[in-house]
Amino acid sequence: MSELNESRFLQILEALIGESQYVQNNPPKFVPEEDKVVDHLLTFLKPYTVENGGVLHVKHLHSQPRRGNLIVQYRPEGATKYVSFVGSHLDVVPADPATWKCDPFKLTVDGDKLYGRGTTDCLGHVALLTDMLCTIGEKKPALKTIVTVCFIASEENSSIPNIGVDFVMKEGHLDEIKSGPVFWVDSSDSHPCIGTAAAASWTLRVDGRLFHSGLPHKGINPIELGSDVLSQIQKRFYQDFPPHPSEKIYNFASPSTMKPTQIRCAEGGLNQIPPWCEIRGDIRLTPFYNIEKCIEKVTSYATELQASVTSLANPELRGPCSKYEVVDTEGKTITGGIKLTFEDDPYKGIACKLDSKGYEALCTATKNVLGEVKPYSICGSLPLVGEMQEAGYDLQVCGYGKSAVYHGDNEFCLLSDMKNAAKILFGAVDLLQ
Repeated sequence: MSELNESRFLQILEALIGESQYVQNNPPKFVPEEDKVVDHLLTFLKPYTVENGGVLHVKHLHSQPRRGNLIVQYRPEGATKYVSFVGSHLDVVPADPATWKCDPFKLTVDGDKLYGRGTTDCLGHVALLTDMLCTIGEKKPALKTIVTVCFIASEENSSIPNIGVDFVMKEGHLDEIKSGPVFWVDSSDSHPCIGTAAAASWTLRVDGRLFHSGLPHKGINPIELGSDVLSQIQKRFYQDFPPHPSEKIYNFASPSTMKPTQIRCAEGGLNQIPPWCEIRGDIRLTPFYNIEKCIEKVTSYATELQASVTSLANPELRGPCSKYEVVDTEGKTITGGIKLTFEDDPYKGIACKLDSKGYEALCTATKNVLGEVKPYSICGSLPLVGEMQEAGYDLQVCGYGKSAVYHGDNEFCLLSDMKNAAKILFGAVDLLQ
């Protein structure tokens, strides 16, 4: 049962990519309707469901209309153990057709390359697992394990909570699979991903004093102040969260980082020192540190810097007129202000258990198919994987798209990789018998 049904897989993928325009996830502009994808899955799975004399048990779960999750389960007679596949999601990041060389919302086949938004992340995996379920429904293998697949909504954006895997977990629909290996199928490059980072988004608000740029000694430049504050925060971050020895064991591509990614300020003329600016960015923390304690620590840096903000002025670097405290015409002292806040609940990282049966099966199956196995870790982040591991799940992470095109223009996956993926995942199930 280890082969991908190539023609059926391409039919499924074509149907899903055809809906990708309607499952773009970036509220408020794009609010996905994941049931547009689920409807196709139900059509392909229908002949194999118990309602139609088949063997697949299907649960379609919602917390909001048309924003569904789908759990499909194969329960062979006498099976008491579990092997499960979770994490393949039904939404995608937005795509701009003007910047693609082909229509992002239509499957384009160019030899081995399969182009379209979601082919790598993550509709390609949804199609892969759906084809595998169809094969199980056809062959009804005499397994010793119950096979569970959970397709999830709302993975790409968490601004609307309690929609996807968080809702499914909260309602207890995945409690039973805790007793066996769980493969989170939403990474890339065909080898086991054994570590991901925690992620926390932050905003540094900096208040200065609006003034004519020809009289800079009477203003407080929030862009300069923000830059100086951030450099001090980053310096202390890297002192407190240096590269961890375990990062080498897990082959992390980078250590923990804190950096800005966006900046904006009050609108005005180029001859004005703006009254405020906001610098935004993120922390990516390897799973050997605690993200909540990290947030607490970094917040304390900003609090301490606010108490000594005037000491940050550096006339040698920024000139004699750059000051962070001035006196106005009424004799009132004005001091630059800073406030660091963190947005949303942070994602927790994961260091997969390297002594588990799930990891052993995934590595062995990968080597059997590819001839080698090269586990790796990245500072990308996945929702709820850390919480699932803390709750006792044996979670392993894998994926078969291409990291080089993640969230980018002209996204594609390789048909050959998906054919190998079916062999690897079916092989892992066989090994776990």
